[in-house]
Amino acid sequence: MIFHFPGRKALAPEVNPLRPHTLFSFGTLLDERVQTSLFGRAVPSTPASLAGHTTRPLPITDPAVIATSGLDVHLTLARKHGSAVEGAVLHLTDDDLAAADAYEVDDYVRRRVLLSSGESAWAYLDAKPLRPAARIVIVGDSIAYGRCDPDGGWAARLAATHIAANETEHRVFNLAVPGSTLRDVSAQTPALLAPRLPDTLLVAAGINDSALPLTGPAPEDWLTDIAASLRALAATALSHNARLVVAGPTWVDESRTHAYEGLRFTQDRALALRAFLRDWCADHHVDHLDVWEPLRDNAGLLVDGLHPTAEGHQALHRHLYALGR
Repeated sequence: MIFHFPGRKALAPEVNPLRPHTLFSFGTLLDERVQTSLFGRAVPSTPASLAGHTTRPLPITDPAVIATSGLDVHLTLARKHGSAVEGAVLHLTDDDLAAADAYEVDDYVRRRVLLSSGESAWAYLDAKPLRPAARIVIVGDSIAYGRCDPDGGWAARLAATHIAANETEHRVFNLAVPGSTLRDVSAQTPALLAPRLPDTLLVAAGINDSALPLTGPAPEDWLTDIAASLRALAATALSHNARLVVAGPTWVDESRTHAYEGLRFTQDRALALRAFLRDWCADHHVDHLDVWEPLRDNAGLLVDGLHPTAEGHQALHRHLYALGR
């Protein structure tokens, strides 16, 4: 997935058809012995730097990885505004990239990052998307906003926990707007990010995206529209070198929902949205946090079949925090 931004240098280098993938590395993948073991040879590389990051140690328990690298502690990336990690971009074939994926343990996932040069590349990041985060921007609808909870919902609880872990460097900005769809969010978000210096964009893909009109036919291309919004949000996140994390939707108690502003909500549509988000994120190497289960079949955690109670928001926060960290 390659993104381009008006007025900026293209975010992908000229593609070599024989080596179409660029992978930023700062650790064991730069070792010629590791490359020979994985790829059968040393691979071409170019010096590169990744801004907004630092490193921390990660213990390795996989015997095969330890045998290949000779190390039982590798490094992983963490976010730190003003810092940079020096390394190199490896130029890889399809087979090379698959071999690199197989080498990395389950603690890592491959995601897009923006290099200091302005080019994008793959990099292996912490598999827990909120664990390396410092500055998180939350966008979404009324559930992310915290409606029906005087304490601010799951987002306020996440902010309190996150900031308490490092009051000096951690920040959370909740920019959710009740009633928003992903189309609204994708249009509104670009203008909001620059002054907040985000390293993580947490998109709460809420129930509004699955709503049906009370009258008239249901739109047949609604999932196509959602895909377009997600692509736009991915491009927006990458332009700020922020990691896109998509959460949602939450469970719907259809027996208690009622019409909202000419719309109705069904469990079938919510489940279709859930499956689509999961599959789209997997296909595009974007983090997805499934928040269906904390409320499922527990009508007492919903005020009106859609919006969580204060206890429901507490359950969502516990679930999100465990998944993300």
